[in-house]
Amino acid sequence: MPEMFIAGPEGRIEARYFPQPRPNAPVALILHPHPQNGGNMNTKITFALYKSFVELGFNVLRFNFRGVGRSEGLFDGGEGELTDAATLMDWLQAKNPDAPATWVAGFSFGSWIGMQLLMRRPEIAGFVSVSPPANTYDFSFLAPCPVSGMVVHGTRDAVVPASSIAGLLNKLALQKNITVTHKSVEGADHFYDGHTGVLMDSIKDYVLNQHNQEAAALLRAKAS
Repeated sequence: MPEMFIAGPEGRIEARYFPQPRPNAPVALILHPHPQNGGNMNTKITFALYKSFVELGFNVLRFNFRGVGRSEGLFDGGEGELTDAATLMDWLQAKNPDAPATWVAGFSFGSWIGMQLLMRRPEIAGFVSVSPPANTYDFSFLAPCPVSGMVVHGTRDAVVPASSIAGLLNKLALQKNITVTHKSVEGADHFYDGHTGVLMDSIKDYVLNQHNQEAAALLRAKAS
C-alpha cells in the first residue's frame, strides 16, 4: 500500500487508503490504540480491522494519530486525536461522495475516539468497538448512542475488566431504536493473541449482516 499523507490540524497525517475497484462502495475509518502505549496504524488488530473491511468491499482508511509514526504534532490526550479522526473522516467522505454507508471501527483507545466521533457525525451508519476502555475513559457522552453497533471483548482481558464492559453495555441497552451486539471472545486477552481470526470472523459476520439489512431497506424505500 503506497505511503500517503493527508493535511491535518497539526500538520501532515500519515495514512493508508484502500479504494475498491467498484464504484460507490461504502467507507470505513479505522482507529488505532493508545499512542503512548505503542499504538499505531500497523498494530495487529488495527491492521486486521483494516483488512477485514477491505475484504467486505469497503473503501478503507487507517492513519496514525498526531505524533505517531510520521504524523506531525504531539499527543493531546484525546481531544486532538478526535479532531484528527474528524479530519480524516472528512477526507474519506470527500473522496467518496456517493458512498452508501459510513462506518467507524476502533481498538481500545481508538474505540473511545470512534464512539465520540459517531456522536458528532450523524452520517455514520455503524460502529465496531474492540475492547473499549470503559474502566479508564469516560463514555458518558453516549447519551443516547445514535446508531447500532458491535462491542467485542476478550474473556481474559486483564487491561479492561469484564465488569466495565458490562456497565457500558447496560448503558447502551437503555437507548431506544438501536441494538448493540456484544461478542465475548473466549480465552482472548486484550491483544487477542491467538484469537485474531475468531475476532475478525465475528466482526465480518456482523458488518456483512448489518450492511445487507441496510441495503435491503434502501431498496425497499426506493421501490415504495
